[in-house]
Amino acid sequence: MKNTVIIQASSKSNGNTNTIINYFNENNSFDVIDLKTKNIGVFEYDFSNADDDFLPLIEDVIKNYDTIIFATPVYWYTMSATLKIFFDRLSDLLHYKKELGRMLRGKNMAMISNSGENDLKNGFEMPFIESANYLGMNYLGSLHTWFTEDGKDIHPEAKLKIEAFKKKLNQSNS
Repeated sequence: MKNTVIIQASSKSNGNTNTIINYFNENNSFDVIDLKTKNIGVFEYDFSNADDDFLPLIEDVIKNYDTIIFATPVYWYTMSATLKIFFDRLSDLLHYKKELGRMLRGKNMAMISNSGENDLKNGFEMPFIESANYLGMNYLGSLHTWFTEDGKDIHPEAKLKIEAFKKKLNQSNS
């Protein structure tokens, strides 16, 4: 999976989302960016947040990676607020930095979610699919993961799904 980055979007840098990412990335075959370590403000119509970390980050991602995997916990049946703010800021690339936004065309997007149980609701994936379509990106699919009942380990079924998803992404990127 050369030229692949995972964008970790959790309110906790070392929580369950990070556990999933570390398992998924056991061979360190791609880079990970933790949005929790970035200062990214909400989308503003006057682009008053243009001096925060979003534009340098997205420019780096666009220039250095062909595949972007978003990793998010499921909070209140949807992506994390951290990731929602990041997605909202993609609007900067539609108005303020159009040339940068056009560079997303043809890139790949995928999504990894996690929760305490295998209980992802229908429709969770829609913002990822539609955002990829709107931006001219190839949507490679999603993976939902969950943990054992005691919350201490990735559920064995989820581990099987992780392995299958890695294989699918490897095939898509070759």
